[in-house]
Amino acid sequence: MAKSEEKVVFINDVELKESDMTDKQKYLAQQVQDLTNKQTRLQFELDQVNASLGVFKQALIDSTKEVSEEVLKEKE
Repeated sequence: MAKSEEKVVFINDVELKESDMTDKQKYLAQQVQDLTNKQTRLQFELDQVNASLGVFKQALIDSTKEVSEEVLKEKE
């Protein structure tokens, strides 16, 4: 049977084993880990939003150019 490795936290480049942590420290470490995961997920989603926003902005710009070109052709 494989032995599970103990969880560790690094604070200022110092390794702290979960077994050496108080309950409060374990709780705070879990909060930090959860928030880090959320930050990563939100940044991933924000990257998607920014990419999509760029596509829609460019589509709007292209659309206005098409209308402008049609108006200029009509005036000729």
